[in-house]
Amino acid sequence: MYKVKVYVTLRESVLDPQGTAVKGALHSLSFQDVQDVRIGKYMELTIADTAADVDALVRDMCEKLLTNVVMEDYRYEIEEVVAQ
Repeated sequence: MYKVKVYVTLRESVLDPQGTAVKGALHSLSFQDVQDVRIGKYMELTIADTAADVDALVRDMCEKLLTNVVMEDYRYEIEEVVAQ
């Protein structure tokens, strides 16, 4: 079995109004050292051992469903889980 962690963020060239709002809120709470905030998504997937090429499978899922490739970047980590 594989555990996959997928991290999705807006591309640097895309404005992040939610991040801007959070930064403003942090500043209003006296956290003035915060220079920028970018909001993203985090997903955990569990994939069966029967998957032939987990890397290709995850990349395909990200490109087709989990991200908007026009506006978002993604990265992922694959960890093999050993049953005890």
